[in-house]
Amino acid sequence: MDASSDPPATGSIPTVEAAALGQPPVVTKTEEPTTALMVDESAPAGLKIDTGNSNGEAKTKTLVSPTQATSAPATRTTAPTPTTATTPEASTTTTKDANGTTNAASSTSSTPAPTTKDYDVNPQDFAGEVETNNNLPSRETLRKLEDHTVLDADGKSVPFKSLYTGHNVARRVLIIFIRHFFCGNCQEYLRTLANSITPEALLGLPLSTFIAVVGCGAPELINTYINETSCPFPVYADPTRRLYTELGMVRTLYMGSRPAYMQNKSITHTIVSGVVQGLKQVKSGLALKMGDSRQVGGEFLFEPASNSLETPLPTPMDEPKTLDLDDAANTHHAEKTEEKKVTWCHRMRTTRDHCEIPELMEVLGLDGEGRPIQDAKRWEKALKTRKGTGLSMASQMSRMSMDAKAATKVQ
Repeated sequence: MDASSDPPATGSIPTVEAAALGQPPVVTKTEEPTTALMVDESAPAGLKIDTGNSNGEAKTKTLVSPTQATSAPATRTTAPTPTTATTPEASTTTTKDANGTTNAASSTSSTPAPTTKDYDVNPQDFAGEVETNNNLPSRETLRKLEDHTVLDADGKSVPFKSLYTGHNVARRVLIIFIRHFFCGNCQEYLRTLANSITPEALLGLPLSTFIAVVGCGAPELINTYINETSCPFPVYADPTRRLYTELGMVRTLYMGSRPAYMQNKSITHTIVSGVVQGLKQVKSGLALKMGDSRQVGGEFLFEPASNSLETPLPTPMDEPKTLDLDDAANTHHAEKTEEKKVTWCHRMRTTRDHCEIPELMEVLGLDGEGRPIQDAKRWEKALKTRKGTGLSMASQMSRMSMDAKAATKVQ
């Protein structure tokens, strides 16, 4: 039947179609559109009828026989839905099959994925080297951090500035910030460092020099870390990672290229080594307290702010000869320390991007280039590459040593 004619009154079936069906007219209310199929015992297959709703809209229904209803799946026509969504909303669609079973299918729209430009602005883990810089920290930054608490191997709290200035502290101190205490890459770095740079060699320089190490895990793991790496230098912990943040060090899991200080250790070896160390700490409850695995470190050289090779500290002849207990205590708290500044630094861009040993020896003013590795190509690269920024007092110390040697020859 042609459905283009004017629709009849709401809720009635035209008499012409009723006669064709051989049945009296049937009145059906259709206040809401429906997609269910009407089954008629005597209806010819595929016969269409017109109905109307309260809005005067024309609707077409197909009458099918019981045989067709059971042999062919029911179909429905719905309005097209958008293929994309701008808000994360969930929707559910309900359908009925030929047996009258209700099937529900849910779908959830999602927001568009970040574009390439988003990743350029906010680098993701494993997306490449993290964008950072080697700008020297300002004196204001150092003053803000000098009283920040770090912990030693015994859990004792000490101010950060006590690592690089104060009584019985070397005038030049290189502070190496490592990753977490189970990091096999950093452990291998300290092993290689210890083979080339010794405390005795540093203290023998014209200007007393030393090294301190800071990690971001629990202080209870420091002794284990020292035993694992045979590190001859003191190690401290900054579980809050405030020093890392304020000094501009970043977080990433990207490994980057293999450095020379890794020697012949493979990625598998370093990973397995870290896992084994963690498992050993399960009983002690420290297995998950090694520190932030995404945090990377760097190296910062603290030297006298005056750039003078002459020590400003008083000699024993200038100190009072007798002090009672109260005076000694007051003198300790009011002790004037030499102001220091960072003259050279390097911030890691990947998880194994520590400054190579030849560069460290050059910055510290030590003779030699360190112990060569078997991989000649990587060792050559380590000799030529310079990662850090700044100007240390190494050149002044070298001239001082040459002048001292010349004076000795004259005598």
